[in-house]
Amino acid sequence: MERRLFETVRHGGRALYRLHAVTVAASTLLVLYYRATRVPGSGGRRAAWLGMLAAELWYAAYWVVTQSVRWSPVRRCTFRDRLTARYGDRLPGVDIFVCTADPLSEPPSLVISTILSVMAYNYLAEKLSVYLSDDGGSVLTFYAMWEASLFAKHWLPFCKRYNIEPRSPAAYFSESYQDLCTPKEWSFIKDMYDEMTERIDTAVISRKIPEEIRSNHKGFYEWNPEITSKNHQPIVQVLIDGKDQKGVDSEGNVLPTLVYMAREKRPQHHHNFKAGAMNALIRVSSVISNSPVIMNVDCDMYSNNNDTIRDALCFFLDEEMGHKIGFVQYPQNYNNMTKNNLYGNSLHVINEVEMGGMDSLGGPLYVGTGCFHRREILRGKRFTKDYQEDWNGGIKGRIQDTSIGEIEEKAKSLATCTYEHDTQWGDEIGLKYGCPVEDVITGLAIHCRGWESVYSNPTRPAFMGLGPTTLAQTLLQHKRWSEGSFSIFLSKYCPFLFGHGKTNLRHQMGYCIYGLWAPNSLPTLYYVVIPSLALLKGIPLFPKITSPWIAPFIYAFCVKNMYSLYEALSCGDTLKGWWNGQRMWLVKRITSFLFGAIDTVRKLLGLSKMTFVVTPKVSIEDESKRYEEEIMEFGSSTPEYVIIATIALLNLVCLLGGLSQIMTGAWNIHLDAFSPQLILCGMLVITNMPFYEAMFLRNDKGKIPFTVTLASFGFVMLDFLVPIV
Repeated sequence: MERRLFETVRHGGRALYRLHAVTVAASTLLVLYYRATRVPGSGGRRAAWLGMLAAELWYAAYWVVTQSVRWSPVRRCTFRDRLTARYGDRLPGVDIFVCTADPLSEPPSLVISTILSVMAYNYLAEKLSVYLSDDGGSVLTFYAMWEASLFAKHWLPFCKRYNIEPRSPAAYFSESYQDLCTPKEWSFIKDMYDEMTERIDTAVISRKIPEEIRSNHKGFYEWNPEITSKNHQPIVQVLIDGKDQKGVDSEGNVLPTLVYMAREKRPQHHHNFKAGAMNALIRVSSVISNSPVIMNVDCDMYSNNNDTIRDALCFFLDEEMGHKIGFVQYPQNYNNMTKNNLYGNSLHVINEVEMGGMDSLGGPLYVGTGCFHRREILRGKRFTKDYQEDWNGGIKGRIQDTSIGEIEEKAKSLATCTYEHDTQWGDEIGLKYGCPVEDVITGLAIHCRGWESVYSNPTRPAFMGLGPTTLAQTLLQHKRWSEGSFSIFLSKYCPFLFGHGKTNLRHQMGYCIYGLWAPNSLPTLYYVVIPSLALLKGIPLFPKITSPWIAPFIYAFCVKNMYSLYEALSCGDTLKGWWNGQRMWLVKRITSFLFGAIDTVRKLLGLSKMTFVVTPKVSIEDESKRYEEEIMEFGSSTPEYVIIATIALLNLVCLLGGLSQIMTGAWNIHLDAFSPQLILCGMLVITNMPFYEAMFLRNDKGKIPFTVTLASFGFVMLDFLVPIV
């Protein structure tokens, strides 16, 4: 029997973890029992108590859901040497899709660095095709692609001659690996790259392409003054034809095929955002290369590992398990995180623990980037035990007497607004429509058709990208994620309903971890407001500190947070990074998740329409400096900042007021009755220290504006006038 191309390793310490989980479950049940059996009589305390019970019931239920992925996580290890020995050059073709939408939020110079990195994989160039979908329909992006097609003739042989990593020129030159080649050659390539990016950035700033450049490629004449990003014809241009004898680099080696596509946009037609772009790419690529494997990556996630394709093929081509695997998902990693994870965007625990846990249940969800699919499953193919993939499929050569111009025209007809009308595209075929996180429901549908997926998290990250560098970007990104996931939970694609009988219960629960992010906002908001107000008004909501019943509260809180700290540290976070992450989870729950929940309900009621906002990939210089110094960025007046400042001020006032009343004996109640609330309120105040600094101590442009602070004071005063119920 052939040796496996990958192995599965289970995480250690599971018996100890399960013992921990059982004790936390027991303490949680005791907390709920205490709440349910000691409900006060009528009055404000009764209503507040019942609210605490409801919040704790929610936390308990959500904790159970999160255990689905922590019970038996796994890690995959590939054997590329066995793949090479077994298949040699007889490997399948791979089509790589890169999507961009706006040249201002996603600068073309950033996009082409990603393009160049995926063109330079350690893979057979004649079996590699790279496609860019430009949903902005911008001539500036096309110009950047044309420049990249010329630079690739020098960049690709340079990369392979010295086997450099990473192969994104922006990342490579920023890290200055001069020791891998001669200084003269390094300087030559770097100067060439700098000159290219300067030309591109100049064109973007001026918003026009010089006429002498336009005459160099017929594709520039697709644009005219009447074209806008929302109203233009389909554009497909093959910039490098890997099947043409002229498609070679400076050393005469074959280059990968490189294609630019801007699908047709008309104001009267809905374009279905990124899902529509991906589906257009599937069709367009089918007449140019039609490779059996499709990889897609966001325009800001460059290739960081030259062997990622071969790693992915170890899963697809494995004799024992390969026929079951529909897609291979890689994690999202960011190269611009601060040492202490200022905004909690590193995703370390999600990448290392939760996705690995999903892998043991049937496979991780599809996160929309860094993923390899079989082309057939994106065409709606169901899994059958006797299914055999034709890995030799694809368009091998140019059909006789067929010009590249004719192929481009045929491809354009597949990227029109009306092509999908009265078809199953967006439903049974391609990525699904109707949800801001189309990738998740597409992955869920693939699992429900019988396919499994695997999660590959190699030691050297496969992809690196740019994470949010301001609080506003972070909150926007998590609002979009939580809103999209919650809309899935409330739709026909709810994992418990759509996956019933098709995937196992724990796999469904794993999907729901993210689907329930948004409703987490309500119990969190309750827990950070009501106990503090109750402290100020002399209403105890927890057992006395001397009561035996305080033990399960303390145990559940301490042990759960200690394990959270252990997870973070074992996944590469620092102690301060874990603390910052805890603060940001609190902030995201009371802002991003709250607005995500509200907007989801509004859409269900028909009060608003679905939108897709691109997270900006550029930052102002002052903001970048503060980010590097790990100083939180505010600077503008937004509802999210008002909520953050209000909660911070409320807890500070309640803590000071509660302490003063206890010290003066105003309530004739022993301190032990309020100790738990004092501790909770005090921890919230400590957590909110950066917000107090931004309101009262900082003078830079990133501080919380005075108008936000003033509005927050008003809301705090209003809270004191309103009863707890």
